[in-house]
Amino acid sequence: MGVNLFGTDGIRGRVNLNIANEKLALESLIDKREISPPIYRLIGEALGRCSEFKSGQQVRAVIGWDDRPANTVLAEHLTVGLRLAGFEVIHIGICSTPGLHYATLLYEAYFGCMITASHNPIDDSGLKIFSRFGYKTLPDFETELSHNAIALSREDREIDDVERKRLARPSIQHESSNWSSENHSIWLGKRYDELAQMLDCNLSEANYLNQPLLIDSSQGSNKFWLANWLTDRGLTAAEVSHSAPCLNKNCGAGEFSPTQEWTFAEARESPHHLISQLPICEPGMLVGAALDGDGDRCLLIESTSNGFRVIDGDRIADAFINCVSNSGFAWRLAASIESDLSLTTNLDRFSQPVKTSETAVGDRWLSVSLADGNLNDSVTGETFPQLIGVEDSGHVVLPSPHPVDAQRWSLVGDGAMTLVAYLLSTVNLNQATLMNRGWKQRQSVSNVDRSKWDGKNTLSDLVESTFREYLAQNHEIDNWARTAVDGEPNLMLITCVLSGYKLSLGVRNSGTQAKISVSARLEHGGDFSGIQRSIDAVCEILAAQMTNH
Repeated sequence: MGVNLFGTDGIRGRVNLNIANEKLALESLIDKREISPPIYRLIGEALGRCSEFKSGQQVRAVIGWDDRPANTVLAEHLTVGLRLAGFEVIHIGICSTPGLHYATLLYEAYFGCMITASHNPIDDSGLKIFSRFGYKTLPDFETELSHNAIALSREDREIDDVERKRLARPSIQHESSNWSSENHSIWLGKRYDELAQMLDCNLSEANYLNQPLLIDSSQGSNKFWLANWLTDRGLTAAEVSHSAPCLNKNCGAGEFSPTQEWTFAEARESPHHLISQLPICEPGMLVGAALDGDGDRCLLIESTSNGFRVIDGDRIADAFINCVSNSGFAWRLAASIESDLSLTTNLDRFSQPVKTSETAVGDRWLSVSLADGNLNDSVTGETFPQLIGVEDSGHVVLPSPHPVDAQRWSLVGDGAMTLVAYLLSTVNLNQATLMNRGWKQRQSVSNVDRSKWDGKNTLSDLVESTFREYLAQNHEIDNWARTAVDGEPNLMLITCVLSGYKLSLGVRNSGTQAKISVSARLEHGGDFSGIQRSIDAVCEILAAQMTNH
């Protein structure tokens, strides 16, 4: 397949502004996952060489970014590259990733470029690219783009400082925060109105707390408007991330795991701005919502008898599917290979059938599945399409109306919409119909050489045999199979029936960091004794053979 500069969700890495040479910039990105300005100019120019373009085509590109210290510099270099390639460039300034998606559709741009590293630390940055239909790019395109960038780096394309400064200026420049805040809130309002009408309820009916719902936007652009937007619609909310030191630092969803819990004492001592401020309520009450730095995912926090726990993407989707499927609508659900197995089983309890599919990790694959693989067009229809995709990390993909054509819809992960969908679901939710949760666990080994794992080599064989050896000590094993999933070239996926219950085991390289993840999912009712021991044993092997010493 060749060199691909992109990972699971775009490019990410530690920013190094001292790299000015394009060859060194590419080597640093590939070998060290370092991000530098020449990479952005190269990608901007490379976008103009993609095979789908016709000669002389006049096209637009939209650029937005989150509030990282180097992003304005990186945006300038990306603008230079895009303008050299013949693009008309529009800057919308500081925004969320779903806000950039919206701007791409609004301006009918050929590409939308979001400069972000999502939930990664403030010193990182990266790039996510949307097509003109509002979908994130896929590996084949990214490989072609990577080859174009590498080929460009070998050409003589020097420009003087005067020309560079001229090309760094966009054709249209919006205010850094106002444009995104105003337009994202208007767009969310349209999606809310559609869904509220479908479910015959509104946010004021979900206002069951006698105190504000705490919103943590991770110091991202949603901090400017989301809490007020909710309050204006009858659900009192308050933003807590204003006092965080910077984007993603002790705030947001990036520091949570889907199965995380806190006692009251642990919450009070937590450095996390949201967790330390959570109010003590009766068990089962929603008390907080945490988005990540670029606003495309959301995890919720509920009270328990002795503290608080995360409501992950699986539970959010389950609540939503229970609500809509028992209201006469037939929905399609896509879930990633790390989602709870119980989410996609026993769906005959609904009055309308739910069609399900399993996808690779990354919200773009949810969109691929829901759109039947056709990302060169929009979903069409006059009413809200009955589609939802979910990852337990809090990525929930839902339809979004096209801002120009009322007959067209796109699919996007938006943390604000995820929160709204869950809140509306809880109004008429029958708790008795919620899924019985399965067991799941995910562990990672960090600082590894990812080239040592491809899901097919002798190390993969050793990992498979280790899993089976440990599991056989406690269980009967049937239907053992080692499979793969489209979009996950290095994934080793093992499925089996463990003492009568479905089990899924996955080992995959991270697409954004130097780590490898081991995950296990067991259907509700199964005995998970021995599974954790097998995970620990596998992680020890991976650490011994893959860690950079």
